[in-house]
Amino acid sequence: MAPKNTQASQDFVDVSSVRDRFLILKQGGIRAVLLASAINLSLKSADEQQATILQYQNFLNSLDFSIQMVVQSRKLDMRAYLLSLEERSQVQKEELLQIQTREYIEFIRNFMEQVNVMDKKFYVVIPYDGESLAVSKGGGGIKGIFGGKKTKSEQDTSFERKRAQIEQRIAIVQSGLGRIGVRTEQLDTEGLVELLYSTYNPGDIRVVSEV
Repeated sequence: MAPKNTQASQDFVDVSSVRDRFLILKQGGIRAVLLASAINLSLKSADEQQATILQYQNFLNSLDFSIQMVVQSRKLDMRAYLLSLEERSQVQKEELLQIQTREYIEFIRNFMEQVNVMDKKFYVVIPYDGESLAVSKGGGGIKGIFGGKKTKSEQDTSFERKRAQIEQRIAIVQSGLGRIGVRTEQLDTEGLVELLYSTYNPGDIRVVSEV
């Protein structure tokens, strides 16, 4: 029998819901997540490296709000790719191509057993908390302190107001990183759900390569 004080995993997650490409927190704040490309500084000259670092420093100094950089590493899962190769080898009519395909499959399997090939993704989390208390339209009382809840209309108005503010921050971050050469794309609702699941269930999902 499970102990009475056992808590559900959701109790330890700050996210309440996902709506219109944004994470809604239990405290009322919202978060946007950008998928960012990487820059290989080792391929740049010393002057280019210094210029990139200075541009990045200027970008950070220009922000009047905090952001979070997240790097997620996953072991690359080649099973789907190997399965597609096996299917191709079975329908391949040329015997030489069949042999070459099977040898290539075996090479990949041996390589993956000897080397941990990691897939890295880079994310930028942009926050906006805004007002933490909701003021009642009638009588000027403050809701939320004594158990009052916002109506659906008030919730929608609050969300739209916060979204307008965070979209300005998104534009600032994308513009600043773009000047450095970092491409960014905001995760949609499905992408956010997948990111949350893979983050809190690291043993269930691996990155699967595509053909």
